[in-house]
Amino acid sequence: MEYLTEADTKMSNFYDNITSRLRASGDYVWPLVLRLIMAWEFWDSGVTKLHGENWFADIPWADWQKGFPFPFDQIPVNLNWFMATWGELVFAVMLLLGLFTRFAAISLIVITVVATAAVHWPAEWSSLAELWNGYVITPKGYGNFKLPLLFVVMLLPLVFAGGGKFSLDHLLVSMTGRGHLENDRTGGLQSAGLALIVLSLATVWVEPLWGLSLLGAGAVALVVPEFTGRG
Repeated sequence: MEYLTEADTKMSNFYDNITSRLRASGDYVWPLVLRLIMAWEFWDSGVTKLHGENWFADIPWADWQKGFPFPFDQIPVNLNWFMATWGELVFAVMLLLGLFTRFAAISLIVITVVATAAVHWPAEWSSLAELWNGYVITPKGYGNFKLPLLFVVMLLPLVFAGGGKFSLDHLLVSMTGRGHLENDRTGGLQSAGLALIVLSLATVWVEPLWGLSLLGAGAVALVVPEFTGRG
């Protein structure tokens, strides 16, 4: 095994120093950027609904009921419109402030995926290749779930990592003397189970079999505490 030269060591130290500082600054920057982008997108959508007509009601009742996943297909269209409008507005403000960020992000994921199931997901598909034809912005007969999927992907880091250090969540944790918990990491099978449950909420509305499978696997993982550990 060859030993590193002095120049190699200096280069490695320089690289490690840069990446260490990027990780530290990232705790402030990337969650804030994601929160600002997602807050604007959902706020704009909510304001458009608030000042616009209920286009949910313009769709024939039978077709609309068929498009929404359970249990939203059992809710009157006016109530669905109200929940979608104010859900987007309230959770957008929560994201902007970084207040209960994880709850706001997972709630917006549910709103997004329910809308995807009702409007953007292909009515029928027989293969993953055919399903992937719907990964577009403008529908071409196979659905158009590209934009909502990207929204979900951008919200997931906020669910798992929280709102970052420029957030009211961080301020509240610091004020209550629990700041050390932000660097706490508990790994193991239960952590994987929680991740599967989060992913199930992002899939069950469009493909119930996928979502229920992830939910079941996550539930099993959660009840096996002897395999969990800290890392």
